[in-house]
Amino acid sequence: METSRLILREWRDTDVAPFAKLNANQRVMQHLPGTLSYEESAQMVKRIKTHFEKHGFGLWAVEIKDEQQFAGFIGLSVPKFTAHFTPCVEIGWRLDLPFWNQGYASEGARAALEFGFTQRHLNEIVSFTVPANGASRRVMEKIGMSYIENFDHPTMAEDHPLKKHVLYRITRMERDALLPS
Repeated sequence: METSRLILREWRDTDVAPFAKLNANQRVMQHLPGTLSYEESAQMVKRIKTHFEKHGFGLWAVEIKDEQQFAGFIGLSVPKFTAHFTPCVEIGWRLDLPFWNQGYASEGARAALEFGFTQRHLNEIVSFTVPANGASRRVMEKIGMSYIENFDHPTMAEDHPLKKHVLYRITRMERDALLPS
């Protein structure tokens, strides 16, 4: 998939090293449970590839067209946990620090939404993060998602600082209303 500045593509073996570097950055991972080792990142890439095989979509590797450089991931996934809003399809992104604040996450996320609604015929797509993750919340709002509620993430311990999450959603009808006539 391509946008004006991005290529969303299948993962390559050469993506593992820059992905591991991104996952080892404390600032990139500040709203997640922790940084990941090289091996944990390599295992995550394997899980992402398996997800594509099972569902026909997933978290695409993102490449910046002008730089032909791996920047992170953007895409759709089916969360493995159980909550009152699952089963569902989540849209998510994780970009390396040099690619923040340039509109790449919103641009790629719009393409992923379009794919989800037109190619996979999904009726709704959700996203969630911790309340303090203002950057991701702004992306959610830029792509037309609406805040639904706060919830306790079921995989986090009761006293974990990342237990509280915010849920956003967009339906196909809401997305269609945003399209130019």
